[in-house]
Amino acid sequence: MAPDVPNTESAPEIASGDAGATPAHPAYGVLREVTPFASVLLCNNPGAFELDGTNTWILRAPDSETSVVVDPGPAKHGKHVRAVAKAAGEVELVLISHRHHDHVGACKKMRKLTGAPQRAYTDKYSDNAPRLRDREVIKAAGLTITVMHTPGHTADSVSFLVEWEGQRALLSGDTILGFGTTVLDPTDGTLTDYFNSINRVIVDASDAALLPAHGPDHPEVGPIARYYKTHREERLAQIVAALDDMGVSPEDAKPMKVVRKVYADIDKKLWPAAKMSVKTQLEYLRTL
Repeated sequence: MAPDVPNTESAPEIASGDAGATPAHPAYGVLREVTPFASVLLCNNPGAFELDGTNTWILRAPDSETSVVVDPGPAKHGKHVRAVAKAAGEVELVLISHRHHDHVGACKKMRKLTGAPQRAYTDKYSDNAPRLRDREVIKAAGLTITVMHTPGHTADSVSFLVEWEGQRALLSGDTILGFGTTVLDPTDGTLTDYFNSINRVIVDASDAALLPAHGPDHPEVGPIARYYKTHREERLAQIVAALDDMGVSPEDAKPMKVVRKVYADIDKKLWPAAKMSVKTQLEYLRTL
């Protein structure tokens, strides 16, 4: 699930990579190698919440005979799932970043094609394997994968810190995107959790490459994570100012009225996404 409101004007520059070696994002239907141990297939499911589409990551050390698939993608995209299964070969494990449909919709199809066990932070999306644990270290496909529970976007959101031969990459799910900012799902996402997760990423993974579930990859997590933190703080300050102007408290504020004031210059098609984030920010202010 993607943008609060797409905003790239003040974000760090997007790295396009070596155009002579591999195609740049977005490249639908093309297996794109990003690091020696991580390649991506972009699903053709663009939308307001999915940006260009959902990135399905295939992890494998260069000398490994097996692979790990992260986020199979949405349902009703059989061509994408079949392409992932073909590119991945023998799949040792499927990992899930969080529960949203554009990440887990194709899980049953992936299970049918590969027979691989599936692990998520909840039992509901774990299949033939135990649920993931925070700080758990997984050895698979010749890689070391550390599970980082990074709630905020959703309560079950996790990131995966992948290490191989001194190189590190963070698969950030929807916690940090390749561009824009992340919606916090008011069903179970909270701004307190999100701030804590961003701070943890900054401390533990700033030097890692960023491999998000939506949008392009970046050579380093640190600048993007710090931008995300600053953006959230600025947006929160705007909402506080709007509440003061309207003369209402966080307890009495109507989320859509706040959206109309704070997001007045944004395409109205994005207001439903903005409303979700406003709800979580109002809830945060109520706890202060």
